[in-house]
Parts: sequence; structure tokens; C-alpha cells
Amino acid sequence: MSTDAILGAATRVIPSVEYRRERWRNGLGWTREILRVPDTDAWQVRLSIAEIEQDAAFSSFPGVERELVLLRGEGLRLRFADGAVHTLLPPHDRLRFAGEAQVGGELVDGLTHDFNLMWRRDLVDAELLHRPLVGSMFFFTEPTTAWAIHLLAGQAEFEGDAGLPPLEAGDTAWLAAGARTRFALRGGGELLAIRLSPR
Repeated sequence: MSTDAILGAATRVIPSVEYRRERWRNGLGWTREILRVPDTDAWQVRLSIAEIEQDAAFSSFPGVERELVLLRGEGLRLRFADGAVHTLLPPHDRLRFAGEAQVGGELVDGLTHDFNLMWRRDLVDAELLHRPLVGSMFFFTEPTTAWAIHLLAGQAEFEGDAGLPPLEAGDTAWLAAGARTRFALRGGGELLAIRLSPR
């Protein structure tokens, strides 16, 4: 299946209560999976929320780029095998790194929840934006552009005839690639918006 077809997976809203909770690949933590496209083990894009309750090594994902955003907690220190150290601090510090990197997570002060964006670097380009939502925000899908929108705080709804339910804090919307379409998201709060396109 082509990347274009995959990014065209059906437009929908995924309520947070429907996220799938599963063990990390290395068994050292829990993840609530939001979305994978395609919905197979051969995914090209994956969104999840890691629940980190103890210091632990991260699973390895060769060929994958990752971006991690602190959602809850007092902070997470990432210690890389090459000696680099980066601490994610509240409210929403973030870091992009290679999925095959050897990295351990150390809790600063208690458990954290961390938004985790992963994509196959040879197939997909991804850009993650952190924005306030005040009034209306517009997202344009095209044959080579899909969007994933995760509402960090507040409430929002799509205007017009989008046919999508409202978003509560913690929910995620997937806006599929396809014919150029304008989506107007109206509300108040804060969001992560991820622009995805074939490489």
C-alpha cells in the first residue's frame, strides 16, 4: 500500500477512552496507543501516550523518528548512550530523536505521561506544532497532507458539515489526506497539531 493511500485512512475523532493500553515492546512500561496507520504491525505513523512509572530504558525502533512531548508530571530526563542528556520539563517540553538511539528515561519527581509521535523516516515526513486554540484554527488536507490533532486542554468542535464529534481534552482527530479540504476547528484550549506527508 502506498504512503498516499495510508495517509488517506478514514477521517475520524478518536476519544481518549478508546485508546488501547498495552505493554511497551521491552515490557518496562505502559503505552496508550491512540492511532497507527495502517493499523498493522507494519505501521508508518503511530501516536501514543507513554505512562512512565519508573526509570526505564526505552524500546528500540530502528528506521523510525520519534518526538516526545511531556504531558503530565514534573519532568523526564532522557539519557542517551552517546552521553547526551535532555530533560523534558513542564508544561510541555519536547524532543525529537532517532528511534534506534539507546536512551533511558529517568523520572525527575514521580510518574509522567508523555505524548509519543513516531514515523518511518524513509516513507513519511512529520512536523509537530504546539499551539494555543483561541477561536478558530484552520487545517487544510490535500492529496499529500494529512493532520493529526491532539487536544491537550479545553474543548473544541469542527465547524460546518465535517461530520465529526466535538473534542474533549485528551481526544485526537485524524484528518485524512485526499481532496483539498478545509477543516475549521473552533474552541478554547491548547493542542498538538501534526502535519504528515509522504517523503
